[in-house]
Amino acid sequence: MAHSVWGYDSDNGPERWHENYPMAKGDNQSPIEINSKDVRYDSCLSPWHASYDPGAAKTILNNGRTCRVVFDDTFDRSVLRGGPLLGAYRLRQLHLHWGSSDDHGSEHVIDGVKYAAELHMVHWNPKHGNFAGALKQSDGVAVVGIFLKVGKTPKPEMKRILEEIDNIKTKGKEAPFQHFDPSILFPKSRDYWTYHGSFTTPPCEECITWILLREPIEVSSDQMARLRSLSKNGENEPVNPLVDNWRPPQPVKGRIVRASFK
Repeated sequence: MAHSVWGYDSDNGPERWHENYPMAKGDNQSPIEINSKDVRYDSCLSPWHASYDPGAAKTILNNGRTCRVVFDDTFDRSVLRGGPLLGAYRLRQLHLHWGSSDDHGSEHVIDGVKYAAELHMVHWNPKHGNFAGALKQSDGVAVVGIFLKVGKTPKPEMKRILEEIDNIKTKGKEAPFQHFDPSILFPKSRDYWTYHGSFTTPPCEECITWILLREPIEVSSDQMARLRSLSKNGENEPVNPLVDNWRPPQPVKGRIVRASFK
């Protein structure tokens, strides 16, 4: 398994990541399964706030492993603060994980429930100088995780991202993605779970404060099908659908998950 070719297939998938990325077997890995009975309500957890500048959105791309929207993070344009965080974290990118059918695809599992997809909004702590520096610190990165569930009444929020899918059908394709306010993707409820974990992709650095939102947002089955129409191969290669790009839950190893709600 070459260093650069981790993926989600049997020969290079999550079961084998640790061969090249030993951190994948660490004590603070993500995702995890959250069991309500083990969660600790913490009355000290304050609400979180995001102030995002729609002008910070730059591009949308298919890197063969996910669909990603990239934001300008050269200064505090779009920031997340509050909740379990100290200070303001800058929004760098958002991306999705999804399944091959509507009944699975999320990375975190809640009381045995898997959602159709999971959206990750990745922020970093500018006190560490730059993104690479933040990856080396336990308080370096904050990720807001939002579950997508399939329902009858798709919300318009995901529409803008999915409209661009045709422009980034194959691996390596990138398209301009301007004037987008990602806060429209938040559900109504601000309730969240939080715990200390890792990136769910190699090298699986353990630098993340997770803020997982309890309330999912709704998408239609058609919208999910659009995501699955992406290809993990390049333009002149056979179409190989980009699906099941999720990592299964990892051992909790004694970590405590706190909830902002009872």
